Amino acid sequence: MPAYALAHLRTPQINDEVLTYIERIQATMDPFGGRFLVHGAEVEVEEGDWPGTVVIIEFPDLASARAWYASEAYQEILPLRTRNIEGEAIIVDGVPPGYDATVTADRLRAAARAH
Repeated sequence: MPAYALAHLRTPQINDEVLTYIERIQATMDPFGGRFLVHGAEVEVEEGDWPGTVVIIEFPDLASARAWYASEAYQEILPLRTRNIEGEAIIVDGVPPGYDATVTADRLRAAARAH
């Protein structure tokens, strides 16, 4: 099941450190099967506030995403971004093929009734 690394970059600023980070990040992801799904796109805000931009990286599974983030190669370049851009980053598991939200709703409804 795929997993995702997401970053909400609230204050994207381009400078030499950030450009070096961008130039080097792909090589840190490759050994873990990571690939960009969203990177540097203009966001269209439909609800609420969303300053900045979003980055979404897909990995084959949660273990690969965690290993990439903790890797020496990524940790070496991470300060190039964090010194220059405020934001949050998370790793999250995806849903399996054939996922049906109604099953989740049924499970949540049953749990609520049990309380």
